[in-house]
Amino acid sequence: MNNKTILLVILVGLTAIGSAAGGYWFANQSNDSAHNKTISADKEKQPLFYRNPMNPEITSPVATKDSMGMDYIPVYADNDIEVEEKQPLFYRNPMNPEITSPVATQDSMGMDYIPVYADNNSDSAPAGTVRIDPETVQSIGVRTALAEQRSMSRSIQTIGRVDYDEKKLIELHPKTDGWIEELYIDTTGAPVKKNTMLLSFYSPQLVSTQQEYVLALKNFETLKESKFDDVRSGAEDLVETTVERLRLLDVPEHQIANLTKTREVKKNLHIHSPANGIVTSIGARQGQYVTPQTKLYMIADLSKVWVYVDVYEDEIPWITIGDKATIKVKALPGQCFEGVLSYIYPYADSQTRTIKVRMVFDNPDLLLKPDMFANVMIEASELPDLTVVPSEAIIRSGTREQIFVQRAPGKFEPRNVTLGVTNEGWTEIKSGIEPGENVVISAQFLIDSESKLREAASKMQEADND
Repeated sequence: MNNKTILLVILVGLTAIGSAAGGYWFANQSNDSAHNKTISADKEKQPLFYRNPMNPEITSPVATKDSMGMDYIPVYADNDIEVEEKQPLFYRNPMNPEITSPVATQDSMGMDYIPVYADNNSDSAPAGTVRIDPETVQSIGVRTALAEQRSMSRSIQTIGRVDYDEKKLIELHPKTDGWIEELYIDTTGAPVKKNTMLLSFYSPQLVSTQQEYVLALKNFETLKESKFDDVRSGAEDLVETTVERLRLLDVPEHQIANLTKTREVKKNLHIHSPANGIVTSIGARQGQYVTPQTKLYMIADLSKVWVYVDVYEDEIPWITIGDKATIKVKALPGQCFEGVLSYIYPYADSQTRTIKVRMVFDNPDLLLKPDMFANVMIEASELPDLTVVPSEAIIRSGTREQIFVQRAPGKFEPRNVTLGVTNEGWTEIKSGIEPGENVVISAQFLIDSESKLREAASKMQEADND
């Protein structure tokens, strides 16, 4: 092999070695650059610290769990736990904001859906609005439910007391002074019918009034044929006046008729029962001197009875006059009585903090007796077209009631609400929520703590700007 050949081989070898070394150096430089970029990206994704999910004031420099086993929430350099701002959370129909899509699309008219980002919902977010990435939403157990429009009704069960119908209680008093000659009804509890004779009564005034009536009758008999109209009409007026006086003194019609026929004045006149009922008390005895202030009898008509119940304050919004009610008493097993709620008293009991309610029941067979206790069920009227949410969605702070509404995936807005009635796990919302809105029903206390921090920071920033 000559010298030229040897030199050519050496040059080719050196060139190959140089290319390999250059390729190795370039590869190393590329790997180092990619590695540095990876390290830089990892650093950007590293959280600044971790926050206790139950108490945001407790933090940790490393990932850990609280005493209940819940993961601490990572807090990143942008001091927010939201998703990447450049990525839309969802897309909204340009003509109907309630229609959304998780991906970019078009409506039936070919118009593009509007992207909605984590920090922009096409309107300014109210103070206290919280944005949470989907992984954190899932890890802290956020659940939602729709606010609904529905009718609500309720049955109220309580204990009642049977009592007299106050409108059917009769106190019987004499219309003049006198003496009781004889009692025909002399025991309490005795049933009486209308016009039953109760007692005979002697009164000087009644005797003199009878005498005046007899004289008026005789006078009329003498003057009824008079040629003078004034004399004849005066005699007639005297008869009418004296007989009316007897009626005002409660002289029975049959005794007036007998006096008109026989013209015989009776020493004793009778007092009759003015209605059907039960004698509940007797205020005088035979031979007793009585005056108009003396209560001779108390008579109660038990064909209808009242039932009183005490209703708690939170049950009052459910009931209205006219609601149906049923009662059962231990003395009559298997029997049920139907009645109607007739009155709600306008004051509360200072001791029990309850309101008295009155119901009316028919009692034709007198089976219901005053002072019986009864198991009462009031079928409250149905309340139609109420906006309701699950009761667990409500956060009660003592000064206000609040609900968190999911405005978009990961975005939760606090709403102050006015509450109505509550029944079977649902609560009426009088204002603050509309049917169809998505409300948070679990983990809302975690969101609430974050919301309060955001709201406080917003107020501080506004104060600094001022």
